[in-house]
Amino acid sequence: MNKLFPDAAAALDGLLRDGLTIACGGFGLCGIPERLLDAVRDSGVKNLTFASNNAGIDNEGIGKLLRTSQVRKMISSYVGENKEFERQYLSGELEVEFCPQGTLAERMRAGGAGIPGFYTKTGVGTLVAEGKETKVFDGEEYVLERGIFADLALVKAWKADATGNLVFRKTARNFNLPAATCGKVCVVEVEEVVPKGSLDPDCIHLPGVYVQRMIIGAPYDKKIEFRTVRERAAA
Repeated sequence: MNKLFPDAAAALDGLLRDGLTIACGGFGLCGIPERLLDAVRDSGVKNLTFASNNAGIDNEGIGKLLRTSQVRKMISSYVGENKEFERQYLSGELEVEFCPQGTLAERMRAGGAGIPGFYTKTGVGTLVAEGKETKVFDGEEYVLERGIFADLALVKAWKADATGNLVFRKTARNFNLPAATCGKVCVVEVEEVVPKGSLDPDCIHLPGVYVQRMIIGAPYDKKIEFRTVRERAAA
């Protein structure tokens, strides 16, 4: 089975429709599947739900889809650094399900493992727990969180072999691995595809069984959220 497609639009062909739930890897602008997100934006699909640590920044990452009003709901941990996100939320245009970062990662992991829910102490007694079932274990209260089962997973990896075995690079590993496992279909963009058998099995972070489609997205600009510099001290 050939998993490599010529570009992002081809890799997403037949997978996109209005109302999808999409699990998306990345943390800020680190490890985001930017080519695939651009293709989702260009497709014009709308009423999307994204499960992602955050929504990038204005005009980058999922922020591009906020600008075009294609996102209906965000399941997120970090909601700062995006003015359009803030505006849409405060105006009632965007629904936000706030989820602590570790809980979000575990909800994705649980979905990938076929686990419908789990109990955690994180969020007990806060807005995060409102409307959710709680249970007491050994005198401690826990809140029930649901696993995330996404229609589609969009992921960014560093290297892949022809069978879809993936290696993530350093902190770009972040949410990409759990996001990849919880989607019914996983589409990955990578910087490099290497021959089958050339990756050290001990260095593979995600087995190819989770990956259905791939593209090569390189070259990339190495973007950061903010560039802060200080004046050079006089000699």
